[in-house]
Amino acid sequence: MSLSYEDVRNLPLPDLSMNLLRSLGAEPNFNNLIQGFRQRGGYGQPSPPDLEVLLARLSDAWAWLEAHALIGRSSKNPPQGGWCRVTSAGKALREDPKALSKVWADDRLAGELHAALSSARSNFALGDYETASFSAMKAVEVEVRRVAGLSNELIGVPLMRKAFSPKDGILRDPGAEGGEQQAIADLFAGAIGAYKNPASHRTVRFDNAIEAAEVLQLADLLLRVVQRAADRINS
Repeated sequence: MSLSYEDVRNLPLPDLSMNLLRSLGAEPNFNNLIQGFRQRGGYGQPSPPDLEVLLARLSDAWAWLEAHALIGRSSKNPPQGGWCRVTSAGKALREDPKALSKVWADDRLAGELHAALSSARSNFALGDYETASFSAMKAVEVEVRRVAGLSNELIGVPLMRKAFSPKDGILRDPGAEGGEQQAIADLFAGAIGAYKNPASHRTVRFDNAIEAAEVLQLADLLLRVVQRAADRINS
């Protein structure tokens, strides 16, 4: 056990959990972890007065690792013995200095996304954040063109401006006031211009998992707006 009393006492739970993960062997045992921490001072050495609080924090950290599928039950040792294994995800993350950001990024995409984002989500899972971001915004572009019934010659920002024009855009919300209609048109044009077009014209480095996840979330929001427009058109 490489965690100090101060680490266990003071680190935020996610940081404590990742430090615990890095200290574990291939097949850790929760009971051994707790007993080892109890006895770490050696025979005759006083335990810290808040030992039970520290043990509870270790238990919380263990639960955090299980909840994020970084450790799981061992398939080799009897389940009742408390034996676990570091999962494939855990092995990939414990030596990665960006480990926590990847955990938070995965959390952002834990729920359901629009079906059109399945390819983008697959690219994200593979760690190809540039392709995932481009694919997500490409899905928005394709869906806007399809629902608005516009030609293939219109692409990118001009397509968004045409489809959501407050004057005559087929996807505009007639029930919204003019400023809101313009804001929605700007939102779509800005998102496509910022996250789809640059990747079309040059190499863009998307090395931040959280940012890439948020691009997918933004695309999901835009696709839901398009779905509402489609529902209006078809009603």
